[in-house]
Amino acid sequence: MASLRPTLDSRALVRGIQPRLRAQSRIVAPLVPRTVCQVAKVDETVSMEEELVRLRRENELLRQQLALYQQASKPASDAAAAAGAAPVAASAAAATAAVEVLEAPATVQEPSIDGGILWPTAGERFWERAPRTAPAPLECGAAQQPPLQRDANPLHIVHVTAEMAPIAKVGGLGDVVTGLAKAAQARGHEVAVMLPFYECLPTDQIEGLKHEADVEVPKGYRWDGEMRVGSLRTSVFWGRVQGCPVFLLRPAAGTNSNIFRGGRIYGGSYNEMEAYLYFCRACLEYLRASNQHPHVLQLHDWHSAAAALLFWEAYNPGAAWSRTRVMLTIHNMDNTGECRQDEFSFSGLPGEAFATIDKALDERTIGHNPERLNLMKGGIVYSNAVTTVSPTYANEVLNGGAAGWLRSTFARPELRSKFHGILNGIDTEEWDPATDPLLPANYDAERPQGKALCKKFLQQGLGLSVDPRKPLVAVVSRLVPQKGIHLIQAALHRTLEAGGQFVLLGSGHSDGVFRGLAEGKLRNHPDCSLKIMYSERLAHLIYAAADVVVVPSMFEPCGLTQMIALRYGAVPVVRRTGGLADTVFDVEAAAAPPAGAARNGFVFDGSDEGSLYGALDRALALYDKQPGRWAALSQDNMRLDVSWAKSAGSYVDIYRSVAVA
Repeated sequence: MASLRPTLDSRALVRGIQPRLRAQSRIVAPLVPRTVCQVAKVDETVSMEEELVRLRRENELLRQQLALYQQASKPASDAAAAAGAAPVAASAAAATAAVEVLEAPATVQEPSIDGGILWPTAGERFWERAPRTAPAPLECGAAQQPPLQRDANPLHIVHVTAEMAPIAKVGGLGDVVTGLAKAAQARGHEVAVMLPFYECLPTDQIEGLKHEADVEVPKGYRWDGEMRVGSLRTSVFWGRVQGCPVFLLRPAAGTNSNIFRGGRIYGGSYNEMEAYLYFCRACLEYLRASNQHPHVLQLHDWHSAAAALLFWEAYNPGAAWSRTRVMLTIHNMDNTGECRQDEFSFSGLPGEAFATIDKALDERTIGHNPERLNLMKGGIVYSNAVTTVSPTYANEVLNGGAAGWLRSTFARPELRSKFHGILNGIDTEEWDPATDPLLPANYDAERPQGKALCKKFLQQGLGLSVDPRKPLVAVVSRLVPQKGIHLIQAALHRTLEAGGQFVLLGSGHSDGVFRGLAEGKLRNHPDCSLKIMYSERLAHLIYAAADVVVVPSMFEPCGLTQMIALRYGAVPVVRRTGGLADTVFDVEAAAAPPAGAARNGFVFDGSDEGSLYGALDRALALYDKQPGRWAALSQDNMRLDVSWAKSAGSYVDIYRSVAVA
């Protein structure tokens, strides 16, 4: 039989996408009266600004799709020719069998649902190339999350952060900054992000990148064993990332500074404490020099916490900045920014002024020589409002042990009263199984058949046995103690004992045990694949393929993994802590979930293997014995609102509570 496998015709793809890009560019171009008229005719309630934001986002998605398929055209064609026709010949039958096993509600399946999939071969780095001959998003997309409302009297909000997805992402911090910034912007607020211009940033992902200005930034230097204050010429660039304005700051060319140099975010050859203290001062100096007076400066984690101290002490805001207030958002208290007093002078301001218990003194060092400062403590004290990323984690900080040595700081009534917990959301445009260009088949709650094809695609690519009946259990995580390394191990072995499949994607300083298994007794295992690495593309494929996603964290301020899992129709198994407790509710719990929430996963309380086994075993039993109920649970999870809609509104409420008109 002749091969049924389509080959990737990138020229045809370009012919299909480029006219849409040209059309979008014409529409997005400003000051075109005909466009205004067209928008008004479509819907008089939609403002021109809203339409431009929507079109920019669609335009960016199209550009990403085009770049992905152009980049992947040759390797995808080679893979298609080498793999043969057998996988495709069997794909329709496999997809139908998977749907029958899950007893999904009766729907009319399109006969070409698997048409265009470029099936991978084991050993191929399939996640680095296009999964299809051309993108095939579902008609009309997925059932959309509730639209963000427009707010009256918009505010000017500036985020100061060390990370921003996707260009500078290490963990969830980057995702949250981008998601919240986009959500507030969609509500009508003026939003910008200030980010270090790391040498490793992918500048091709920054739209309209241009040099904005050079400014002289006060900075401390070590000279003959002493700290002296001079200045460092700083270059500020402007661009857009996913439609959001971004200012990127770095030492100017010719300054011989190695700050923010290196091949990755964090871990460069420079002193990170020096770099982020300088960055905080540079952000404030540029805002002053450019005559910007935001209503709210939102600082994220210890990297930018010093900006709160500098704002009130170094700049002593007068009439120019009289309306500006400062908010600190704590994403994780695992690293609070310990700083020697002399190191603080890298900011251009002596650290001795903050070395008191009521300001930024690290109380663990009282009586030491020298006593140290703590940037997060200082940020908490000097900010007008402090938030963290879930209500349960906020309660654990105030009333449990999550605050660690900072519990005495949070015991102060004036600090407790300004502390709030707001649950994160996820970017439901980036994480949308109905339109995700990284998936071999798109799907949603009403048309779920593509999920079975995604599972088959991943099984085949990772060299697992291709069996739709086997539950696929996944972990996508940093491999650090916080994430419950011993419980991830337990989940791996329990899944294999139960006849399921286990996939791990992650890395970190606790990855040794998994690396040993991957290179030892689980090497080439037909039901287990351990990828000790991180790939955003592979993560998308794993979420789409997974039946179960395990998140057994020892503590978790919020967590995005479980929300992405829900969005992609997986069922989370989580330990009840922090944001996991606020987002996942046991399907078999006697007590009803909170108002507006739904039973959507399996939850355990202990930190021992037996506690994990109880929840994981219940999940696997439901998958095996009640496939119809499992399919309904998967589809219901896809319908849940995990967007920024509600959370962004809560942030705006706090902005307004501290902002000055």
